[in-house]
Amino acid sequence: MGIELLLFMQTFTLKGEFIQLIQLLKVMNWVEHGAMAQWAVEEGLVKYNGEVDYRKRLKVKVGDMVEFDGNKVKII
Repeated sequence: MGIELLLFMQTFTLKGEFIQLIQLLKVMNWVEHGAMAQWAVEEGLVKYNGEVDYRKRLKVKVGDMVEFDGNKVKII
């Protein structure tokens, strides 16, 4: 019997062409500050469209999915 990680799906309405990955982590209140967001990305704790991504300045766009610490957001 394994432990299952429960992901909570949220949506984020983009108000421009893109949002940087570390900014998204902050506006979703998944991290307390920018340094924590950068650390999470550098440590491979963030998934972008199902894959670990280490780019802090990654441009997240409409249709993308981001996962972190049991949370999941779809960009709309």
